[in-house]
Amino acid sequence: MGAHAAPHVRAPALTTFFSTKTDRLVNILCLNLIIMFLLSSSRIVAASDADALLKFKDSLSNNVDALGSWNNSTSPCSGNYANWIGVLCTDGDIWGLQLENMGLTGDIDVDALLLLPHLRTLSFMNNKFDGDFPDFYKLGALKSLFLSNNQFSGSIPDNAFAGMASLKKLYLSHNAFQGNIPTSLAQLPKLIELRLEGNQFTGLLPNFQQKDLKDVNVSYNQLEGPIPPALINVSPTSFSGNKDLCGKPLDSVCKSSKLNPNPPNSSSNVPSPSSVPTLEDAPNKKTSTLKIAMIVIACGVALAAIIVLLIIYCRSRNQTSQLGRPESSSYKHSTSLAAAASLHTAGLVKPTELSRRSSKKGAAAAELGKLSFVRDDRERFDLQDLLRASAEVLGSGNFGSSYKAVLLDGQAVVVKRFKLMNNVGREEFHEHMRRLGRLRHPNLLPLVAYYYRKEEKLLVFDFVHNGSLASHLHGNHSVEQPGLDWPARLKIVKGVARGLVHLQSELPSLIVAHGHLKSSNVLLNEVFEPLLMDYTLAPLVNQEHAQQILVAYKSPEYAQHGRTTKKTDVWSLGILILEILTGKFPANYLAQGTGNLASWVDSIVKDQETARVFDEEMGSYAKNGTAEEEEMLRLFKIGVACCQEDVEKRLDLKAAVEKIEQLKESHSDIVVDDHV
Repeated sequence: MGAHAAPHVRAPALTTFFSTKTDRLVNILCLNLIIMFLLSSSRIVAASDADALLKFKDSLSNNVDALGSWNNSTSPCSGNYANWIGVLCTDGDIWGLQLENMGLTGDIDVDALLLLPHLRTLSFMNNKFDGDFPDFYKLGALKSLFLSNNQFSGSIPDNAFAGMASLKKLYLSHNAFQGNIPTSLAQLPKLIELRLEGNQFTGLLPNFQQKDLKDVNVSYNQLEGPIPPALINVSPTSFSGNKDLCGKPLDSVCKSSKLNPNPPNSSSNVPSPSSVPTLEDAPNKKTSTLKIAMIVIACGVALAAIIVLLIIYCRSRNQTSQLGRPESSSYKHSTSLAAAASLHTAGLVKPTELSRRSSKKGAAAAELGKLSFVRDDRERFDLQDLLRASAEVLGSGNFGSSYKAVLLDGQAVVVKRFKLMNNVGREEFHEHMRRLGRLRHPNLLPLVAYYYRKEEKLLVFDFVHNGSLASHLHGNHSVEQPGLDWPARLKIVKGVARGLVHLQSELPSLIVAHGHLKSSNVLLNEVFEPLLMDYTLAPLVNQEHAQQILVAYKSPEYAQHGRTTKKTDVWSLGILILEILTGKFPANYLAQGTGNLASWVDSIVKDQETARVFDEEMGSYAKNGTAEEEEMLRLFKIGVACCQEDVEKRLDLKAAVEKIEQLKESHSDIVVDDHV
């Protein structure tokens, strides 16, 4: 028995030895193949992306200066950061081009862009491109296309947008397009913004039926006929300058012959499937790049398949050890990390306790919870640095909470938590943050970094020590901390106006560039220069919450017509001017339940008629007959003109700023250092 038992004991040990050795060899092979694949594929992608952009660059004119950073010395992207101007990156991939205000001319080589598989947004606004509408239908995955303020002309083919099922935003305004508006636009299921104003389009409006199409403007064309039922809730100003348009929301009634914008016998105008342009219709000489891309993709798929099979085999060898183990999830890591940051920043959890809680997560959690930076002039820090920072609560508003965090190196930042943005997708949020990160102006509080999670978002800004305009206007004052005088208030108004102008000029595609202008969203630096904050949030905030919270939705035009306009920020500026001059807090008026902001303006005007309008904190500056008081009266009239309920009578931003810039302090040598 013993002689027979010995082999049975030794055999499993020998089998286990060879099995373990085999597992190790297979695991090493898997790891090597994965590393080789990732390295080779990253090189192929980086090379193909750069080659595609350089080919695209060659099709443009006068690009030497504007696109000087586009060269082979660097790759277009490094992670989320762009090395080439105008390139938008995420995880090393090119997802967008924003080549605006560069004076570019020439041809837009769409075929070159076909080699960018992750491309989702294109913006060539404010350039000098001319000629026919390019074949953008080939880029079927595009979500946003911005071509406003160029010199494109001619008719757009009726099927020019066939197959672009992902397109959400299309801006063709202020070009010279002619002919009918393509009916293929009405077939885009995800279209939410369409700007066609300032062209020469003729004929009937397509029968738009998209339920989410919320921003349409076809003003100042040569359109005729009835407005489709789906657009009757759009602002009438979006149809201005088309004298032959009729039906709601316009006052003109349609004649019976014009009641149907798409009669049954008009089916001949709709492109047949055979007439829809396809990639095969392109000239043969342009398909070489496509073939190269297909070969690269095929090789990548083959390698990926081999790796997947090997991974499955490797995992099957260790299946027993996996049983009963909780399923890992990057989303869970991200959630727990963000939740920990929230608790600590609110002062509810100590850093040491956080370290114990997250010790099992390790470096993986930190990587998954990393911050995305939008500025290159800042030293990087990560979410763990924020967790370890000393923090204090600054306040809690309708959007969420704000915290001051002092990092270990001494720099102070403000972390703002936003919980009402969970309807915006990751890609759209990244795109918007990148645009905000490129804004540079002395009167805008710059975004430093951000963190994305479905349930909440974190935005990181520099800390401004002098507080908000609201605290200086409505806080307790003393001899040591006096109220703002006239020179300081005029300086603040001018700075706010300049910041608004910059927002509108840099973000022309937005109807409301700021959207939430109020005294608590204006910070003051050490020399009382204003810094606008919480700007350009309207595209991100859940629509149902935006209407309840954002100042733009308190405007008369939204109350009356359910729409905001380019002049909505002007209305907010007027409210702010009156608040600065009078020292009266609009929120207090609303809290009393006595009316809305329009009636608040009326009450201010009545006070002015009885000479009780200007804030007494300005002291001798506000006395009757002084030169300063005359300037205050001029500013008061500007503020009232900005607050006109009738949008047509309201000043536009450019006119308002020109009038504000003409105002003088009278005593130009007065400084505000004594307020510091």
